[in-house]
Amino acid sequence: MSAESGLVVVDKAGGMTSHDVVARVRRLAGTRKVGHAGTLDPMATGVLIVGVERATRLLGHLMLTEKRYDATVRLGVTTTTDDAEGEFVGMWSTATLDQDQVRAAFAEQVGDLLQVPSAVSAIKVDGKRAYQRVRDGEQVELKPRPVKVHELVVHRIRRDRGGPGGELYVDVDISVRCSSGTYIRAIARDVGESLGVGGHLTALRRTAVGPYGLEVAHTLEKLAEDFTVLPLTAAARRAFPSLDLDEAQAQDVRYGRPLKLGLEHLTAVFAPEGEFLALYEPAGAARAKPAAVFV
Repeated sequence: MSAESGLVVVDKAGGMTSHDVVARVRRLAGTRKVGHAGTLDPMATGVLIVGVERATRLLGHLMLTEKRYDATVRLGVTTTTDDAEGEFVGMWSTATLDQDQVRAAFAEQVGDLLQVPSAVSAIKVDGKRAYQRVRDGEQVELKPRPVKVHELVVHRIRRDRGGPGGELYVDVDISVRCSSGTYIRAIARDVGESLGVGGHLTALRRTAVGPYGLEVAHTLEKLAEDFTVLPLTAAARRAFPSLDLDEAQAQDVRYGRPLKLGLEHLTAVFAPEGEFLALYEPAGAARAKPAAVFV
């Protein structure tokens, strides 16, 4: 018996890679057809969307949706990875920083940005992951990429003597709502640079991917007790604008034909009885074409 097609919303624990999570879900679901949308670094916790069986084809579209994070940025220290997993690089005094300066620096990270990803990101350079090139001793320089930070809220700014010699750091708790492809550790790095004191990420928790938040996420321990899959039809209705078709239109979709529809966005279309059929996208005036057919 094949596993049910659908999404599993995992609350990932720290110390695990996204691939570790996929391996665990494969065992729990009893199928190898499992994938994930939007990698989370081992240090990070929170929402990781995992697709099972036919739902793996939804993942590429879900990766394009906005994401939400809670994070802590430490000002005064830089690392090789721009987060707490990297090696110590340098330290600067934060004694003269005041809250207004810190808030102003984070405010500059809101809006349309050209962001340089961390050199140890999963971005491919000539077919090889950037982080692997760094591990192999290569110098990696990534090009700036357009991203959008819709909202960045600074919650708390506190001073912490956390270094081996009692150095004074500034730790900043933030929440971010951003486009896919935005690196929160790059925000930490860039804020530190703008303030002249360096910075890196010490904690990261993804609180939502598109419409899927922590309120519907399950830890792997909970999933081992009760394996919860959001069925493909429900997952599509939750993630995309939805349109119920008549039988003639549904038949056209089953054959992968274009439809005479005026869509504004990528849309999930359904048969009259409620079955999820496909994702359709705008293709000119009053015309839509299939982006992915699931029947």
